[in-house]
Amino acid sequence: MAFDSLSDKLQNVFKTLRGKGRLTEEDVKLALREVKMALLEADVNFKVVKRFTKDIQERAIGEDVMNGLNPGQMVVKIVHEELIRLMGEEAVVLPLKPRDQITVLMMMGLQGAGKTTTAAKLAGLLKKDGRKPLLAAGDVYRPAAIEQLKINGEKQGVDVFSMGDQHKPAQIAKAAYTHAEKNGHDVVIIDTAGRLHIDQDMMDELKEIRETVCVDITLLTVDAMTGQDAVKVAEAFNEQIGIDGVILTKLDGDTRGGAALSVRAVTGKPILYCGMGEKLSDLEPFYPDRMASRILGMGDVLTLIDKAQESIDEQEAAKLVQKVGKAQFDFNDYLTSIAQMRKIGGLSDILSMLPGLGGKIQNVDMEQGEKQMAVTEAMIYSMTPEERANPDILTPSRKNRIARGSGLDISEVNRIVKQFEQTRKMMKQMPGMMKRGKKRGGFSGFPF
Repeated sequence: MAFDSLSDKLQNVFKTLRGKGRLTEEDVKLALREVKMALLEADVNFKVVKRFTKDIQERAIGEDVMNGLNPGQMVVKIVHEELIRLMGEEAVVLPLKPRDQITVLMMMGLQGAGKTTTAAKLAGLLKKDGRKPLLAAGDVYRPAAIEQLKINGEKQGVDVFSMGDQHKPAQIAKAAYTHAEKNGHDVVIIDTAGRLHIDQDMMDELKEIRETVCVDITLLTVDAMTGQDAVKVAEAFNEQIGIDGVILTKLDGDTRGGAALSVRAVTGKPILYCGMGEKLSDLEPFYPDRMASRILGMGDVLTLIDKAQESIDEQEAAKLVQKVGKAQFDFNDYLTSIAQMRKIGGLSDILSMLPGLGGKIQNVDMEQGEKQMAVTEAMIYSMTPEERANPDILTPSRKNRIARGSGLDISEVNRIVKQFEQTRKMMKQMPGMMKRGKKRGGFSGFPF
């Protein structure tokens, strides 16, 4: 994730504070100097860093903190609260009109920020919420843009309105609104053209669209990988066109995360969504409190739960729990559990959201875990349906055939089968464990 490096550095700073029984004013100042350097290296706007560390220092050097039972933890709490305040305190919901009216959204941004893909992602999210969105292809300069929108719209099950590339974007926007009125759409998302850099032609075109169609919400798509440049872009669009909200893209990449911490503070405009991957489902509402927890290595269990509820088939999950209770778990169930984990986002995504694990598990370990899952899948797919459903019939000759079919060494097959058998043995003890767990507050029925 974008904040991994920043998260590691901040955790190291707080580790030294937690080790102290009492804090002196000098301790706080030294720690904040390190925090300041970590934020600047993450490409956070320097004015934002200066104000942020000043606010923390004023709160941290208060008598209650200095004389508290655990002053180190108090400082972490203050930093956490200030990060939330910096990013907007509360999540802001897209202010859509009632369903019997049409809300017009205009997507803006520089070329390469992922605007066209984000428009389709947003349309998919709104469709899930019971809306009937229409995507309008207004980027008439980039040859692939119209086709890209059509393909992604089809994947999302969302209608796309296009007039080709021979009409002005303002005319396309107006015709798209008329089409929406006739066909019962309640949201129109206009995809506009970007440029490699800000120029007046682009701004004039956006102004013309606003003058031709009553645009209710302007959304700026910002590439998180551009760091402080993202803030300059946001300022320019806000001054000339006016923006109602920001969507940060590529926040899952190897970026420094400074844009997320700077955009709201500099422009005063809320971050509404963040793009966390290339898939059309990888767009999440932006929660400042959850993001602050991720940055400080506290995990993000709430987002993990949201993803699980969205991705996991409840009937399949119920079957798995039932099989666990009866110790009837087989290789088909193993495949199902791997598939459901991938729907949530894969091993690395899940572990990054668990408290205390985000920055501590090396990428190498993550990759190894993903590879091991792929190896296990290859082995299971080389089995017959009968072998998958009844692992007890796996004789040495069957295992040799499976090894040849999956391209694995026989020792690797034996190791995976043995590991599976041990898991099943553990599951036989699960009913008793679950009863004891319920008495203590209970835990959910995940197979592992």
